[in-house]
Amino acid sequence: MSQPKDNKAVAPKVVHISEDEIERERFALLSDGYQVGVLSLINVCFAKIYGNAYTSDMSARLANALFIGIVLGQIGFGFFCDRVGRKVGLLFTTFLVIIGVALCAGAYVYRGILGVGVGGEYPCSSTNASESADSVIQGRRGMLVSLATNTMIDLRFVVAAIVPLILAAAGCSYDVIWRVSFGLGVLPPLSKNNLRRNVPYLLIIRRYWKYLLGTAGSWFIYDFIAYPFGIFSGTILDAAIGTNGTFVQTAEWMCLLNAFYMPGCIAGAISADKIGRRKTITLGFFLQGVLGILMGIFYRDLTGIFPLFVVLYGVFLGLGEYGPGDMVILTSAEIYPTAVRGTAYGWSAAIGKLGVICGTSAFKAAIASLGNGDVILGQSRVFILGSGLSLFGAIFAWLLIPDYTKQDLSCEDEAFKRYLEDNGYDASYLGGSSTTTSQESLQEEDMLAVIGGSGSEKLEVESQVDSRA
Repeated sequence: MSQPKDNKAVAPKVVHISEDEIERERFALLSDGYQVGVLSLINVCFAKIYGNAYTSDMSARLANALFIGIVLGQIGFGFFCDRVGRKVGLLFTTFLVIIGVALCAGAYVYRGILGVGVGGEYPCSSTNASESADSVIQGRRGMLVSLATNTMIDLRFVVAAIVPLILAAAGCSYDVIWRVSFGLGVLPPLSKNNLRRNVPYLLIIRRYWKYLLGTAGSWFIYDFIAYPFGIFSGTILDAAIGTNGTFVQTAEWMCLLNAFYMPGCIAGAISADKIGRRKTITLGFFLQGVLGILMGIFYRDLTGIFPLFVVLYGVFLGLGEYGPGDMVILTSAEIYPTAVRGTAYGWSAAIGKLGVICGTSAFKAAIASLGNGDVILGQSRVFILGSGLSLFGAIFAWLLIPDYTKQDLSCEDEAFKRYLEDNGYDASYLGGSSTTTSQESLQEEDMLAVIGGSGSEKLEVESQVDSRA
């Protein structure tokens, strides 16, 4: 099997970068993350409204309506942003997010439409951020991309816990709380390289199958663990507080719990460039697995010391963001050549979201079956099982995730171009670098103008690519 490797130096390049490129990606993903994070307290809210009529099956369907849409959006817009352009893809996905949020504030079945927009913004935003970061600050790409993507996604949990808390403290009814919490997600959401001809998918898979297995598999494991433990954290805290607890108390503890996401993200962003991508994702998986197993073993005692339980739970979630949370996005956005980066990223992210669907579908049912009617016992065993999977993720990522910490994105572009040519595919139009030509940039700006968008002011930056042996 032919594997990517370091390549010879490429010619100096002129990079065209939007002044607010990274900032745009941050706000797009903040909105998307909010739509996922708000589910946790909304689940508690619906349980208060409907009581036993709101079953675990209904809770799973509410989450899965969004995530099935996300899978479709990630695959579809991953292909779209490689064929048409990152910015045009972002414009369409933002439109879907706004429409989906407006509709699901009235009826949550429309979260499927929202999911397509949310899923589409993952490949469009993250690949755009990766390419912009590579051009702006060589040697700090990992930190910049992580801060622009996963950190903003995880800020969702902080904001998503505060909004229902404020509404509940103001005396709003549960019906108002869930509708306004869903609807506020419309506020934040108020890009360029391509393979625009026939795509040689078999050649892509033949060259990158191991990398695809690594990024998609690691993303699946991370999402299978992180999303159920995040989405149902309100339910877990509510059960630990007991029947005498109020919605406001649960929301207050949720704010503390969700605050641990941000330190994990920021630490992972720094670590990505310090010790490398592969070491960071492996360390995060490993530490999360060890802590989670210990929490599962002493779960009943820990819930008796509730503040300590919340802190450890927060550290458990934060470790997931430090390692796989940051790194699955970063590696998927940088190890593939520019021409197919959006497509490969979309495939990886979509497999990851299948992990969410599987995890959320099984989570509450597993608690009930493993606990034999004892909710606390069921939750403790789910912690142990989930953490065991995290330890497996550490081994999996170490074996299959490459480390591109020091490599310029254009190196793989050159290698991919030669690989296509060696296999009889005309790759002359790829241009040989991770940047778009001026003509391609103008074509994308023209398309934005046609559909109502406006080209942002450009900042031309000249950068010399380091020589590679």
